[in-house]
Amino acid sequence: MPARARSSAARAATALALTAAIAVTASACGGTTKKSTDAAGNAAAGSTASANPGAATRTGLTVAFLPKQVNNPYFTIADNGGKKALDALGEKYKEVGTSSGTDTAGQVSYVNTLTQQQVNAIAVSAQDPGALCTALKQAMSNGVKVVTYDSDTNPGCRQVFVSQASAEALGRSEVQLIAKQLNYTGDIAILSAAQTATNQNTWIGYMKDELKKPAYKNMKLVTVAYGNDDAQTSFQQTQGLLQQYPDLKGIISPTTVGIKAAAQYLSGSKYKGKVALTGLGTPNDMRAYVKDGTVAGFELWDPAKLGELAGYAATALASGQITGAQGQTFKAGDLGSFTVGADGVVLLGDPTVFDKSNIDQFDF
Repeated sequence: MPARARSSAARAATALALTAAIAVTASACGGTTKKSTDAAGNAAAGSTASANPGAATRTGLTVAFLPKQVNNPYFTIADNGGKKALDALGEKYKEVGTSSGTDTAGQVSYVNTLTQQQVNAIAVSAQDPGALCTALKQAMSNGVKVVTYDSDTNPGCRQVFVSQASAEALGRSEVQLIAKQLNYTGDIAILSAAQTATNQNTWIGYMKDELKKPAYKNMKLVTVAYGNDDAQTSFQQTQGLLQQYPDLKGIISPTTVGIKAAAQYLSGSKYKGKVALTGLGTPNDMRAYVKDGTVAGFELWDPAKLGELAGYAATALASGQITGAQGQTFKAGDLGSFTVGADGVVLLGDPTVFDKSNIDQFDF
């Protein structure tokens, strides 16, 4: 396991050593990888290379999944979806990662190690939009294809981002859900994950924009709290929000760890049924809280399908079927065909709202 904290000097030294090591690395891990001769920036954009949608899917490729946090139920489901896709295609799957959802130095170290190992592709859920960029650009300049899923980097630091759904749709719909539950009146708070999490901050930006509409004139966002995707911290943050804002009427938690922890606190408190809670959660985590009246409704996509799509996208990149340029298409097994959008974004689809009427139809 990499060290959780490194000085800037140590990181710089590691980067220099990595560059030297990669220069003399000749072996590939699974499949035969052709090193790119493009500059790292061109590799990231994917716009200078040509794609062959009819190219055969290569087999024996090694695709590594690097989630924001290993042993997190959400990422366990997502990464197993990736494994399903890779097994079906005849590729090799591996998962690496840190046990903390905020260990960006750890994620950088894993990217560097995977680059040294010359895996064919990396699928990463970024803890920070910029922290991984130097390492990922180095990976791409050495022929490693990079897909982000769930949480993106800056667009120039990867070739494809497999997004759960439109970021705008997710952010706005969570406000719409809580507003309906509150009859469009009352103070609300947001319980997010890490303060640097790309996806969280993007969704929150759209939440704030949605709240500017006239329909929400009687609603007010009082604060954004951060639980760092840790159950205990999120539980304590929920308790703190209700103590600090006694008139709070609702909480939006766009993180599966956060919404479950918040529901756990509310269900055993005097606030049950009085403070609304919605956000992004899994049916299995939230079923009990929906049935006991703590939560009226929440939403999510299928994380297994998200990981599965990331696996197919990584293989399509490594097979030369796509480069990440807008308008390119690729097949993703039973999920169907997908088209790369602007900035290399591939959308899984619209989120599903779960409530008492349908939650028992889902098992993830």
